[in-house]
Amino acid sequence: MGAGVSESPEGQAWSVWPAPAKLNLFLRIVGRRADGYHTLQTVFRLLDWGDRIFLRPRADGCIQRMGEGAVGVAAADDLVVRAAKALQHASICPQGADIRVEKRIPMGGGFGGGSSDAATVLVALNRLWGLGLCEDRLAEIGLKLGADVPVFVRGRNAWAEGVGEQLRPIDLPPAWYLLASPGVHAATAALFQSPDLTRDSPVATIAGFLSGAVLDNAFEPVLRRREPAVEAMFAALAGIGRPRLTGSGSGCFVEFASRQAAQQALSALPAGTHAWLVRGADRSPLLDAVEQFPAGASPSG
Repeated sequence: MGAGVSESPEGQAWSVWPAPAKLNLFLRIVGRRADGYHTLQTVFRLLDWGDRIFLRPRADGCIQRMGEGAVGVAAADDLVVRAAKALQHASICPQGADIRVEKRIPMGGGFGGGSSDAATVLVALNRLWGLGLCEDRLAEIGLKLGADVPVFVRGRNAWAEGVGEQLRPIDLPPAWYLLASPGVHAATAALFQSPDLTRDSPVATIAGFLSGAVLDNAFEPVLRRREPAVEAMFAALAGIGRPRLTGSGSGCFVEFASRQAAQQALSALPAGTHAWLVRGADRSPLLDAVEQFPAGASPSG
């Protein structure tokens, strides 16, 4: 999933950048801040699969989304456009960019698609525009766009606390994941307001997570009660392993130690199940793409 060069429909060169998905291997809400935001604990696992972002710098300062973008999202509200403008403003950069997104990550599934797309725009345009902003500064800009954006900017599997922005790198064993989407777009804000949501879970430890004792997701019981499609997906996946929910979305997953085991499980699912296999990443493929792309170079150069 490294950066590359692609021809646009108009025949002009674009640079192509990976925007990997993520899983929350567990998610607990352990309190609430004075400002109303929930404090949580989770582990972010990056995946070697996701969206692709096409970027083409402009000299006129205009930020333009090409194509339809996220379904039902106006260009001005799209996180990729907002990310580019936030970076432009923070760096006082006179350059602009055309942005095109190739979506593969289901919206509302909890796989982090919008946040990852925004992070890729920040990291890649920082390179393309030759800004030289450090990782901490990019993560700071990203946090204003969404709590999950910093983990994608930093590009490492992480133990997270706070609202998800307090990140500590964590080493995770190799794994393959069977991902499944029930086709439900979960509304995060509504779930956080649910009276059924557990907001005072015991504080977990990294040792507890690594031992396998911490695998719960606070949103799972809420979504399974609210959405029959999510409950049905859990029932289907229970026959091949232990299904889990990722983030506050409707996406489900089962972890396997090898591709072979995951492939066998996929073959055993009922026909018509929307499921696919991906490999857990040790670090984001976006970091590799940036390292392979000279700072300030033109996409065609």
